[in-house]
Amino acid sequence: MRRGEREKFSVIIPTYMEGRYIKRTLSSLAGIDNPLEIIVVDGGSQDGTIEIAKRFTDKVYQINERGISRAKNYGAEKASGNILVFLDADVIPPRNFAEKLREVFNDSRTVGATCSIMPADPKPAELIFFIFYNGLLRLFSRFKPHARGEFMAIRRKAFMIINGFDENLPCLEDHDLSLRASKLGKFVFIQDLTVHETLRRIRKTGLLKVIGTWTIDYISLVIRGKPVSRVWRSVR
Repeated sequence: MRRGEREKFSVIIPTYMEGRYIKRTLSSLAGIDNPLEIIVVDGGSQDGTIEIAKRFTDKVYQINERGISRAKNYGAEKASGNILVFLDADVIPPRNFAEKLREVFNDSRTVGATCSIMPADPKPAELIFFIFYNGLLRLFSRFKPHARGEFMAIRRKAFMIINGFDENLPCLEDHDLSLRASKLGKFVFIQDLTVHETLRRIRKTGLLKVIGTWTIDYISLVIRGKPVSRVWRSVR
């Protein structure tokens, strides 16, 4: 990027049967003053997801093989921005998220970034857990970057150097990417940025069970290079 040139953000959203959520997410992105390239990569939805997405962007792609890493990598190939932002279909970013990202990526040493991810309309136990969890990630980010796929950003150049997401991982592809990217520069936890997500998985599976699965899979990824879980099932 030439000196003085503004970063261009490409927001990449993988989808599969997201008809209940995608409109709200895309509406929030459309309301942001900073121009964004919005890319939706769908893995075979039949619930109106594609039709809804096409109301907001002309960059809606369908792929034959499902897989979140595959969809994210495909979206990155189609992106023209020099900053790739990966966002889940049920995540709502604040109106100033692009400006917050711009501030972080003004530092040429920064290769990637994430932020606090909080639940929308949380129950007390959920709120307490996520406050603790985000604080833990903020602390650990000083030593070993840890990013959740609900919201993460990375320089396109760095993404290409590390060959994107590992399509052989059924889950934790986000954490794996942040660890590999951090070898090229700083992977930043943005202190004053928060996005909100639905808690469909936790509400359906149970908070303690999800926490246990996250913990076991992450420890396995760090020690063995791959998670214990062989499949990360969609929850709709």
